[in-house]
Amino acid sequence: AGVKVGISVCEDIWSPSGPLMVQGAGGAELSININASPYHHGKSVDREQMLATRARDAHSALVYVNQVGGQDELLFDGASVVFDAEGHLLARAAQFVDELLIVDVPMAPVYRQRLLDPRGRVSQRSLPVVVVSGPAADQSPPIDSLIAEPMEPVAELYEALVVGTRDYCVKNGFGDVVIGLSGGIDSTLVACVAVDALGSDHVHGVSMPSRYSSEHSRTDAESLAENLRIDYRTIAIELAFSAYLEMLAPSFEDRQPALTYENLQSRCRGQVLMALSNEFGWMVLTTGNKSEMAVGYFTIYGDSVGGYAVLKDVFKLDVYKLCRFVNERDGRETIPEGVITKPPSAELRPDQRDDQSLPPYDVLDPILDLYVEQDRTAAEIIELGHDADTVRRVTRLVDIAEYKRRQSPPGVRVSTKAFGKDRRMPITSGYRG
Repeated sequence: AGVKVGISVCEDIWSPSGPLMVQGAGGAELSININASPYHHGKSVDREQMLATRARDAHSALVYVNQVGGQDELLFDGASVVFDAEGHLLARAAQFVDELLIVDVPMAPVYRQRLLDPRGRVSQRSLPVVVVSGPAADQSPPIDSLIAEPMEPVAELYEALVVGTRDYCVKNGFGDVVIGLSGGIDSTLVACVAVDALGSDHVHGVSMPSRYSSEHSRTDAESLAENLRIDYRTIAIELAFSAYLEMLAPSFEDRQPALTYENLQSRCRGQVLMALSNEFGWMVLTTGNKSEMAVGYFTIYGDSVGGYAVLKDVFKLDVYKLCRFVNERDGRETIPEGVITKPPSAELRPDQRDDQSLPPYDVLDPILDLYVEQDRTAAEIIELGHDADTVRRVTRLVDIAEYKRRQSPPGVRVSTKAFGKDRRMPITSGYRG
């Protein structure tokens, strides 16, 4: 007798009255939806709920096939699924890996649903049908389908960063990467992701201390490199920094350019990393997170220099969660505890801490989530109970940092509103949200 199959593409299936319903009304008993569906964190849960609903509404078995891998900023997480006509999950592939599933799809639920629900009965509407005929397969014993366990949210986010980084490097011809290891939490996490993406033999860590670098930061960077078994070297920037100070002294006479000197250190480090990249063909991975990118807390042509920004779409509070996850997964302190517990600092001046320039991250990140990812205005955020002065300051910082973000490298998109790919605002603008 054969089975009538309907084919749809990606976004077709998200519409409640879209092609899937038309095909079901036209007699399709099995619908196949082919996808390159861009990933964001937590999307798989919402997607499966939607697919179960579509299968029930169309009274059709549903096969959802999704691409796996990275393409520039975008990531595709696989996790293909099969539902019967009653919305029951029959099979699920794992996330972020290529997988072939062979699934028995029963047709009885299709006929039962259409018999019980008048909406599911085939209409008189004529749809084009291509007949694909071949010998019937021999009857074989039922196959137990694989239903992969969904990943824990933090594990899913980490794996997304690994796959996105790996595919960007490999597909663009870079077998090795180089990272500036400061002993801080961001560069530490980037190094862990890089090792899981490319292997420890292909990751190179560089400590670039200045006169303001603390001893514990140097020790933490060295300990991490030992734990990850990566190539590690120290290239102090003091000679270059001092040369810049001497060179610029006549121009800066009678001035106190403190911030300029801080940024000079960062730009010295960027020069070192790019020199290594030029000479050895290593891609530079930048280490800034979404919180810093949002408010412009990075040095343009300094720590933003590089080919790929692994944490570009990851808020600072999530960086801490991911580092905890790495240690729990490994069952040891791969990441030294001091990296996680010490106050974050750029170490560009004596006793510097991030919270001297920014609100604490447990205050900053919720405001950024509302303003950047949820498109709330400053007034709306204040109405939700956040401090008015802090909100106005943070939203202003986000607005004026647009020009810096435009000149930053691409990075893995893991949210619904990533800078560059999703949130694109004018640089020249008088609007104040």
